[in-house]
Amino acid sequence: MSSIVIFGAGGRAGRAVTAEAGERGHRVTAVVRDPDKYGDIEANGVRVVRGDVTDVEAISSIALGHDAAVHAVSPFSGPEQGFAGLDPQFFVKAADALLHGLAEVRVPRLVVIGLFANLNDAHGRLVMDDPSVFPAEIRPFAVAHTAGLDRLRGAEDTMIDWLMLTPPALLESTGPRTGCYRIGGEIVPQSASAHLSYADLAAAVIDEIDTPRHHRTRVSVFN
Repeated sequence: MSSIVIFGAGGRAGRAVTAEAGERGHRVTAVVRDPDKYGDIEANGVRVVRGDVTDVEAISSIALGHDAAVHAVSPFSGPEQGFAGLDPQFFVKAADALLHGLAEVRVPRLVVIGLFANLNDAHGRLVMDDPSVFPAEIRPFAVAHTAGLDRLRGAEDTMIDWLMLTPPALLESTGPRTGCYRIGGEIVPQSASAHLSYADLAAAVIDEIDTPRHHRTRVSVFN
């Protein structure tokens, strides 16, 4: 049994990862912005705490004694909210804080939920750079997310064994947990029907904590 701290445990991906970890018998600390809103998570035997994924001191305090961390935080839940208030450095700040905060308390493994927009298409172009398939109004969010990935990739001297798992565009909130998924590389899956349930994304995340197979890289995960 491992102890896992999950930042962003109140979101769709975070909830799925929290549930998967709990089902496997891991000790889970769920980090959210406002614990009062997430009594349902706590009811499942999960420790729920307040925290900020961009705060190094908070990360160190919360993560102390854990074996691994998951970063599933997003400053927005969807484009319907708009991105006018987006901090373009949010994901960079989160990457920096996690790399330093986890290292301070010797938490070795970090799994991050990625964004399909910065995968490459069949022509080697980033998905977010093709206006025919990626809406321009969402591009600032994709750019911010990509900056966070770049910061992880540039952290050559870190002790943290990080991994970014990037799901396809079609993530199914009510899809079943099959336990089956495929791991790809930097290119968008060619199948137009590529999809993944949040439950199977969570299975992939916890698999990489239970038995790490990919190290200091970004891979895609799909059905």
